[in-house]
Amino acid sequence: MNLQITHTTHYRYTPVVETAQHIAYLRPINHAGQTLKSHTFKVNPAPSSLRHAADVYGNTRSSFALQVPHEVLVVEAHSTLVTHPSPPVVSQMRWESVRDRFGYQAGWAFDAASEFVFASPFVPRRAEFAEFARADFGAGAVFLEAAIALMDRIHHEFTYESYSTQINTPALQALAQRKGVCQDFAHILIACLRTLGLPARYVSGYLLTEPPPGQEKLIGSDASHAWVSIYLPDLPEGQRWVDLDPTNNRWGWFSPGDDYITVATGRDFGDVSPLRGVIHGGASHVLTVGVTVMPS
Repeated sequence: MNLQITHTTHYRYTPVVETAQHIAYLRPINHAGQTLKSHTFKVNPAPSSLRHAADVYGNTRSSFALQVPHEVLVVEAHSTLVTHPSPPVVSQMRWESVRDRFGYQAGWAFDAASEFVFASPFVPRRAEFAEFARADFGAGAVFLEAAIALMDRIHHEFTYESYSTQINTPALQALAQRKGVCQDFAHILIACLRTLGLPARYVSGYLLTEPPPGQEKLIGSDASHAWVSIYLPDLPEGQRWVDLDPTNNRWGWFSPGDDYITVATGRDFGDVSPLRGVIHGGASHVLTVGVTVMPS
């Protein structure tokens, strides 16, 4: 599928911002499920410095500095890419075997996926998450099948409700209230898996959304999306991450479908938030974000 994405972030500050430093994750990555064809990144006012570099996880991190006073900041990223259907996934590895693989053993070879077993700022390891996951992770359960069942349960037992949580809402609170947005559902699924000793990472990206029948697509009606990747050691080298989206109850190899676009992966939202920074001034602000994903 040929897709184009426009992501526009607009800040209006009061009073003016004197100087600022920002980091953005807005350039989609290349992997077996998608091929990036073009990408442009624009900042207004013009930054005094702008640098694109790979971070520790292989994502493109855009860093820029603003040294002039400004009341408005506009960051726009435009990408075109081709996505590919996900092939079938066959994995029969038991979840206990995956857990044991990432337990410390003297002399064992290092596996980079082990970093995604530990707690991270937005994803604690707590007994409440293990308790919630146990219904699907019985003795001898196949990891992939159990993870899909857990994803399905989050999808059906939780309510998607905009503004029911904030960016910094703890995953444990979202678990308790049984509602949230895609970021919360991803953090809960990751926390359940990591608390059991299983590797899982956070995926930031976009999803092509279709308007109701008879209605035109609204420009800017889409938004950033988030889902989860799990690591299956019995799959071929370089192809061991499988994606699960608890918000929409979909999953697949490399992505949950060819209508998904992966931008970045990390331990949690904090590693790959679309735009963050430090400013001098601008005590209050109004933020507007518009995302449009459409066929090209």
